[in-house]
Amino acid sequence: MESLEQTVCIVDDDEAVRDSLAILCRSVGLTTQTYASALAYLEAHDPDRTGCLVLDVRMPGMSGLQLQKRLEELGSPPPIIFITGHGDVPMAVGAIQRGAVDFIQKPFRDQDLLDRIQQALELDVERRRELHERRELESRLERLTAREREVLDLVVAGHPNKVVAGKLGLSQRTVEIHRSHVMEKMEVESLAELVRFVTELRDS
Repeated sequence: MESLEQTVCIVDDDEAVRDSLAILCRSVGLTTQTYASALAYLEAHDPDRTGCLVLDVRMPGMSGLQLQKRLEELGSPPPIIFITGHGDVPMAVGAIQRGAVDFIQKPFRDQDLLDRIQQALELDVERRRELHERRELESRLERLTAREREVLDLVVAGHPNKVVAGKLGLSQRTVEIHRSHVMEKMEVESLAELVRFVTELRDS
């Protein structure tokens, strides 16, 4: 998976706050993009853009929490760090429960925000790596024939070749051939690896 430059997207209706946050991020070499409203960000949202989102909780029009919900509906939202005032902490906690990475309360130390942004960027890399791996596994699964999928399901369930053969009305030798094809197409070298891959796919 190729490495892409990450962008810290800053969404706040206060221009002075947007500018100061952008200057702070750029001072440590981070690429930034600022938006004056949640709707402005939403219109420019690209799910393939890597990075994270620094988002004010309270904004006129669409709030930060509403934007979070909308991004969840669209699928694969970026890691979000909420900026909150004192009275917004209960809302921010709720946002964490719905998947936000963290929140930081005003006034905050610059380093505290930078630390949270770095954690969010690392999380984004990890999420995208897992997504890439899952898509690769799904692609391998799609190479299997219907019969090979049946053999796969029974083998992963722990049935030996003899039992698989009986359940599918095949000879044991035919099951062995199908099983060999499954291992080859899934690009695994052991039954344990095959079970782990299939389990990861089913749990995701």
